[in-house]
Amino acid sequence: MVLKVNLELAARDAVEAVRRGDIIVVIDVLRCTSSMTNALANGAKRIIPVKTLREAYKLKSEHPNFLLAGERGGLKPRGFDLGNSPLEFTRDKVHGKTLVFTTTSGTDALFRCRTAKHVLIGSFLNVSSVALKTKKTAQKEEKNISIVLSGRKGRFSLEDFLCGGAIVEKLSGNNVALSDAAFASLLSFKQVEDSLLESIYKGEHARKLAELGFGEDVKFCCQVDVFNIAPSLNDGVVTL
Repeated sequence: MVLKVNLELAARDAVEAVRRGDIIVVIDVLRCTSSMTNALANGAKRIIPVKTLREAYKLKSEHPNFLLAGERGGLKPRGFDLGNSPLEFTRDKVHGKTLVFTTTSGTDALFRCRTAKHVLIGSFLNVSSVALKTKKTAQKEEKNISIVLSGRKGRFSLEDFLCGGAIVEKLSGNNVALSDAAFASLLSFKQVEDSLLESIYKGEHARKLAELGFGEDVKFCCQVDVFNIAPSLNDGVVTL
């Protein structure tokens, strides 16, 4: 079997990947999937992604021990325990906890993929691990792969595209066919991999986060292969 790797440029395109039955990797580098990866690496029990603030507040009222995490406009919503900065998800805060997570773009992408059989959480922080698990699953299930970029408010996002390319690089090999978008992301990543942070800082989203005071978040999220984990979404819950 020739394994095809697709790259969907925005969350709204996930519907086709789900319809095809592809093995899906969702990416939101700045900052949702990076924060989720760091939270689970620091011992969070599970993460429940939801689309709306209303859903998040409702779950918190029903389960007072849950922690609310996420952002709107890049900032922590009223009454939330944590924002969307990966640096907030320290072991002393999240170990053993259930997090209810809602963000502008990342949790929307996850919601759109919720009915897929296999959905993995990707970021620069876990490129190799998520690529390896994705490829093994695709070969075992004899399914193709779709990398879904959350984007920024439904639009193209530089950092997600480059992270897609980093994952595509790990997936490439014999009997692997790349879509044009996947190949373009690979070429782009190879062009800037030695100046990754500098290149991502030229993007709109990174500049906006820096203006809001989250420059350290951008630096953290641009580290490659910090963690050897590949979180996945099953029955509406992200776990290891």
